[in-house]
Amino acid sequence: MQYGLVRRSYIPSEAQRELRELVRYRKSLVQERAAEVNRIGKVLEGGNIKLASVARDIMGVSGRAMLDAIVAGQTDAQAMAALAKGRLRAKLPQLQQALSGRIQSHQRFLLAQMLAHVDFLDEALERCSHEIGQRLEPVAAEIERLCTIPGVKRKTAELILAEVGTDMSRFPTHQHLAAWAGLAPSNYESAGKRKAGTTRKGSPWLRTGLVEAAQAAGRAQQTYLGAQFNRFKVRKGTKRAAVAVAHTILVIAYHLLKEQTTYRELGSNYFDQQDKERVSRRLVQRLERLGYKISIEAAPSTESTA
Repeated sequence: MQYGLVRRSYIPSEAQRELRELVRYRKSLVQERAAEVNRIGKVLEGGNIKLASVARDIMGVSGRAMLDAIVAGQTDAQAMAALAKGRLRAKLPQLQQALSGRIQSHQRFLLAQMLAHVDFLDEALERCSHEIGQRLEPVAAEIERLCTIPGVKRKTAELILAEVGTDMSRFPTHQHLAAWAGLAPSNYESAGKRKAGTTRKGSPWLRTGLVEAAQAAGRAQQTYLGAQFNRFKVRKGTKRAAVAVAHTILVIAYHLLKEQTTYRELGSNYFDQQDKERVSRRLVQRLERLGYKISIEAAPSTESTA
């Protein structure tokens, strides 16, 4: 099959192109905000303030209150630590030690400018998300459908619809979509042997969003995608596992949009159920190597009989 033909002939509608620009701009704002937060952390480090080592999010409610206090000229570490809220109050001694630094006047000025920039970006993100939400109101059902996939939240669902659209007829199969997106498995062969290779180039926006969703799905317990991520992680490493699961998420999204159906969870034991004998043999061999003698007997069925 010549999947590349679909890639060249896929011309999105004007409404989808506009939606793409909005979603991509929002992603740029998120990246810019993350960069600014990192700069704030570096300025704090320069003043020997180790807030990030205690607070998971220095821009959270507690962290922001402490940063505002620093900008206002507060130097008492105990008073700043007392601004902690919720679970962070259990770390008051560590907070006092982390906040015992020396912030110079120029550093307070930099922090004030950076915090103002973060506030501006937060407002821009809110306005941008509102605009995107309004444009996607007609496909609210599709968004809900995509959000049933483990690891896929609303922003990822909006990204998928912006980049791919809702009309799957332009992609004859899910392989065509995966090839267009740059998430198809490689076809590198040499001397008749298939070897590991890299995926082709595709949409970097869609690829990045799906890989992030795959990493979130990999942390989900008792799910098919979580089990798939862990299987690939052992064999291929974390990065390749994320790409493989991202490919699976895209394939699932293709079928959900094309068939207008909902996601059905296969469970974390799906792969074991596919080959019970192989799994049983491997586990028995491990126990026998530890010095045990094993005999296997099938458990009686728990299903009720009429």
